[in-house]
Amino acid sequence: MKLAARDLPGYFAKPDPGKAGLLIYGSDAMRVALRRQETLKALVGEKGEEEMRLTRMSGADLRRDPAMLADAVKAQGFFPGTRAVFLEEASDAIAEIVSDALDGWSEGDANIVVTAGTLKAASKLRKLFEGHKGAYAAAIYDNPPSAEEVNRILSEAGLGSLDADAREGVGALARELDPGDFRQTIEKLALYKLGDEGEVTADDVAACAPASTEAALDDVLNAVAEARREEVGPILKRLRAQGVEPVGLCMAATRHFWTLYKAAADPKGPEAGIANVRPPVFGQRRSRMGRQAQNWGGDRLEKAMSMLAELDLTLRSPGQTAPAMPLVERALIRLAMLGARRR
Repeated sequence: MKLAARDLPGYFAKPDPGKAGLLIYGSDAMRVALRRQETLKALVGEKGEEEMRLTRMSGADLRRDPAMLADAVKAQGFFPGTRAVFLEEASDAIAEIVSDALDGWSEGDANIVVTAGTLKAASKLRKLFEGHKGAYAAAIYDNPPSAEEVNRILSEAGLGSLDADAREGVGALARELDPGDFRQTIEKLALYKLGDEGEVTADDVAACAPASTEAALDDVLNAVAEARREEVGPILKRLRAQGVEPVGLCMAATRHFWTLYKAAADPKGPEAGIANVRPPVFGQRRSRMGRQAQNWGGDRLEKAMSMLAELDLTLRSPGQTAPAMPLVERALIRLAMLGARRR
């Protein structure tokens, strides 16, 4: 039988041990692996492998020894509890072997959990699970987790109380990050808040979110965007000592001012615009960039983008002979002076 997309989260969290098998397939190996881990944990518990109630094998193993799947399904364990057989990297080449194991399954046998990559509608393996009364097929697509799934992940991590901005930030991370990275970020956030009974705030989320390229250059970019031109040179000197390249600085400045431009162009205003940019901006950095976009306005930000585009072309020009870092410094100081002008 085929599981509907809306039923997948509930079934992975609480699979039916009375069904012979489950096929989980999709193009994103990480998403498939996370769903498989969740299902096996629900079936055999935390100590399933330690108590030898979980048997692992691959499609290649099964092709070499076709009897091993049926033997593992029927084997009796030393410990009480549900048993499972995990078959990874399955393909149509072993569909008949899996079919025999499903047909021979009876209550008390190990549950069969199979994972595979992309399977077309005509796939023998997919048709087998979709058409079998004692098995399920679950297609995993590259969709971000639903709000219910995000809440469940937060709850499992012990993060039940989030303010509105923090919840919005977590939702943005769920949409932007790969599933594995998102879970790791939530685990990091849980450790960050360990022993802290207060609500999770947007600043907490920002502190635990994966660092972007702009984050390492925030000092100089904020100095430019806030018209503090006297600070640009000393900060650039430190960045140059750290090995930051001129082209990288130009690219970072372009991304920063492009974000400000998108925020300033939002019909609902810069504050709403900065909340909707992608990749997302969190916490105090969001408020700060919102103020920068407000102060600059669309017209001056257009001029800033033109200046940065000109700088980028100059740096990449084959005939360029002038020192690159002084060119960047001059351009950034000019930008800071532009930002200081009254509208």
